[in-house]
This record gives sequence, structure tokens and C-alpha cells, in this order.
Amino acid sequence: MAHHKSAKKRIRTELKARLRNRHYKRQMKLSIKSVLETESKEEAAEKYKTTTSLLDKLASKGVIHKNKAANKKAKLARYLNSLS
Repeated sequence: MAHHKSAKKRIRTELKARLRNRHYKRQMKLSIKSVLETESKEEAAEKYKTTTSLLDKLASKGVIHKNKAANKKAKLARYLNSLS
């Protein structure tokens, strides 16, 4: 258990950040899944656009690493190009 005032505050702020990051990561996961489950190229392209902007946003906020965002976007682009 924390004894210092600053340590107690740090515990509170870490909890808030953890919950916020969990929400963002879940949102990212669902967005990627929606792109990968799409069969039509036009619909997938629209979802790809929103998903890439979400990934960039999360990378800029520090929720995920910028290279992880780039890898996810590349995987989605590969899938999008494989659709006929």
C-alpha cells in the first residue's frame, strides 16, 4: 500500500489511464476485425479508411507504438488488395 500522497495519486491516475487504454485497444481490435470480416472491396475500403485514422490517433496518443500501427495498417492494406 502506498504511503506518500503522490504515490496514492499515481495509483488513481494509472487506473484511469489503464481503463482508457483498454477501451481504445478494444475499439482498435473491433475496428480491425470489421475490416477483415468484410467481403466487398468498397465496404472494406471505407472501413479501412476509418481504421487507419484510428490507428494513427492511438499511435500519436501513445496507446500503441507507431511501428505497431504501421504493421497493422500494412496487414489491412494487404487484405484489401487481395479482395477482388
